[in-house]
Amino acid sequence: MIDLNTIDDLARRLSDLVPPGLRESQEELQQTFKSALQSGLSKLDLVTREEFDVQRAVLLRTREKLEALERAVAALEIPASPQPPQH
Repeated sequence: MIDLNTIDDLARRLSDLVPPGLRESQEELQQTFKSALQSGLSKLDLVTREEFDVQRAVLLRTREKLEALERAVAALEIPASPQPPQH
């Protein structure tokens, strides 16, 4: 999930960008921005950094196993070198 402090900070920075003439309701704007950000972000299919790192490690191990299997299959596919006929 997104850190609520990050959302608060972003909402505050957005409300600071509002022209001075409209800042009378800065608190209300900040709350509106915060609500909009939370609503929008909740609709996204996000994962935590920890979940991402775990899945990345799993993918790396899977890739290493796949490469090892590919090398093993390639070694098995190499035709046996012809042996000289025995007389």
